[in-house]
Amino acid sequence: MTRPRFYLVVLTLALCLAASALMLRRFLEGLPSYQTLEDYTPSLTTRAFDVKGELLAEFSIEKRALLTLSEIPVDLQNAVIATEDSDFFRHIGISPKGMIRAALMNFLRGRVVQGGSTLTQQLAKLIFLTPERKIVRKIKEMLLSLQLERNFSKEEILQLYLNQIYFGHGAYGVQAAAHLYFNKDVKDLKLSECALLAGLIRFPGGTSPFTHPERAGPRRKIVLQRMLEEGFIAQKDMEEALLVPLPTQRGGVLNAQAPYFVEFVRRQLEPKYGYNTLWRGGLQIHTTLDLAYQRIAEEEMEKALKAYDEKALGEWKKDLAAEQEAGIDPPTVSTVPPPSIQGLFVLLDVKTGALRAMIGGRGDQFNRCVQAKRQPGSTFKPFVWAAALNSGMTGMTLVEDTPLAYYSDGRDWRLLEGATDQQAINLATAPFAGSEEFKVWVPSDFDGKFMGVITLRKALALSRNIASIRLIEHVGPPKVVELAAKAGIQSALDPVLALGLGSSVVTPLEMASAFNTFANGGVRVETYGVTRVEDAQGKVLETRAPRMEEGLSPQTAYLITPLMKAVVQGGPGAKANRLKRPLAGKTGTTNDHRDLWFIGFTPDMLAAAWMGYDDFSSLGGTDWTGGTTVVPWWTNIMERILKDYPPRDFPVPEDIITVAVDSETGLRALPTCPKRTLQAFLKGTEPKEFCSFDHSQPLHLKASFSASGEAAPLQVETTEQASTEESDGLPSEEDLENLYE
Repeated sequence: MTRPRFYLVVLTLALCLAASALMLRRFLEGLPSYQTLEDYTPSLTTRAFDVKGELLAEFSIEKRALLTLSEIPVDLQNAVIATEDSDFFRHIGISPKGMIRAALMNFLRGRVVQGGSTLTQQLAKLIFLTPERKIVRKIKEMLLSLQLERNFSKEEILQLYLNQIYFGHGAYGVQAAAHLYFNKDVKDLKLSECALLAGLIRFPGGTSPFTHPERAGPRRKIVLQRMLEEGFIAQKDMEEALLVPLPTQRGGVLNAQAPYFVEFVRRQLEPKYGYNTLWRGGLQIHTTLDLAYQRIAEEEMEKALKAYDEKALGEWKKDLAAEQEAGIDPPTVSTVPPPSIQGLFVLLDVKTGALRAMIGGRGDQFNRCVQAKRQPGSTFKPFVWAAALNSGMTGMTLVEDTPLAYYSDGRDWRLLEGATDQQAINLATAPFAGSEEFKVWVPSDFDGKFMGVITLRKALALSRNIASIRLIEHVGPPKVVELAAKAGIQSALDPVLALGLGSSVVTPLEMASAFNTFANGGVRVETYGVTRVEDAQGKVLETRAPRMEEGLSPQTAYLITPLMKAVVQGGPGAKANRLKRPLAGKTGTTNDHRDLWFIGFTPDMLAAAWMGYDDFSSLGGTDWTGGTTVVPWWTNIMERILKDYPPRDFPVPEDIITVAVDSETGLRALPTCPKRTLQAFLKGTEPKEFCSFDHSQPLHLKASFSASGEAAPLQVETTEQASTEESDGLPSEEDLENLYE
């Protein structure tokens, strides 16, 4: 070789070495730092638990739980090593020998039975690398593997690998896989189960026992054979393991129970902690929900709604057939079957406001408890009555249930004078009659009848609309709006006379929360669903205690309660009376039977229930009301739940006295009075005058306040006034002993 040629060869080699060094340096600079593994935490599953610690739901992109190597069975470690990298404890991160052996074995067997990449290479690829051209990724994979082997022990690498690898169906890591395939902790796995999991690593989708059992069995056998060849098990062990049946049913909790409640919790926590922390951070969320109560509510509500659907479908078929037979054209009955009815149920702990159960609907993700705005109908009336009590009225105050008519000039509504007889209402006497702006409103009740002058107690028990309008007119709509807001209604309310008829829209959860203020003696508690949140290491991130403030006076809250007790004792909520315990509540039915409600409570628990269609269609005729339709299944639920709570009455606050009164006149009652009843009063508001009227004769009562809203003295007349009977209106000493009880 001549000297010039020699120099040329040397120069060429030098350039090649320099280029190789430059390329290697470029690869090394572009590699992720292995040091990130020291603090590496893979995506963890966030878990939510009910109030008793039962697993409620999981939030995760990947289902995963971290374990130490000592918590993973040796059989599982050996199964993975035998199948994926039998030289694991002997190589330096890459294994040319292993790649050659794997290629040869796969060729001889005619199928893939062993991988060519080491466990270290697989780990590097899983954690650090993204898909790219194969040769480039393979070089990076090898270089990273060498770095990992120099800086981590074999045990640390194996531990990371077993916590990271994918096993199919969303399960990452051996613990999640053990729960998914065998519904047990990984520490409890048997040899056959370890072999099945190890066999999934290479083809998790194609060898799943759930979707491909015909492949899962042979794959498990291959793993056991490899373990036998490597000396990890004996022949007898393999034969026994092969006799174990494959799993056929998924274990673990892969789908949330109480999905509407879980979504309610997610909407609260995700803005606070961020998407990544909630879905990847392994949080432990402790909630207020009681899964036992939730299951009861779901079972009973679905049973009731399904029965309604069947009846509605039957009526539709009957109507359609009758119309087609009659040849009515154009048709009035739709040829499309009615949709499924929707319903909801909310259960609250009265003292704390904790959500114990929540059902937001059926068959979708729209949570009607918090996302739907519906008219409450007559369930809003207790706020009107409470405002009346605040103004100085009592449950025995008399109110007129007589015809009303209002006219509007386009700006304000005014009472039409002389509108006391439905037949005698003369709209022509109203100012602006006949003008374009002129409007008229003649409110009525469900039964189309009028009861005359009745007590506030009876008016609420029987849900009289006219009485509600007169009370709002007396106290003023703004006062009702103010009281409802203090109780917990957060939606905007229109300060109009129809407010007590449920004209404004609200969410069911805020209705339940506001009613809870009545049940809780006037104390308003914020409704909540989470008690504690911990991070993956068990550090407490937040705790939640009940948040309380005074919403109503204890006296007002207490005095409205017996009025709502009457709804259950003899009003439209009477079907709930079979619970045979102190219970109060209010039914509601909106115009054209679009919304059916019942909200009821004891001193311990409050529950709100609703039925209706999302498109605001009518549920049907007069047979479908809150009292006839919702109260029965509400009662079925609460009958089972309240078994955990001994019956007790509502606590009596200060300045409340109980007085015997005449239930018709509202006057103090003598022991001989046939209408005698015990009623609660704020001290100083109890009636002073004693009733001495003959109840065998019709009474002609006058309201305790005039139609204009001004207070008026009570007047009671009988058809034949008993003027011949001398009486000073005072009870005898014997009677006095029975007045206060």
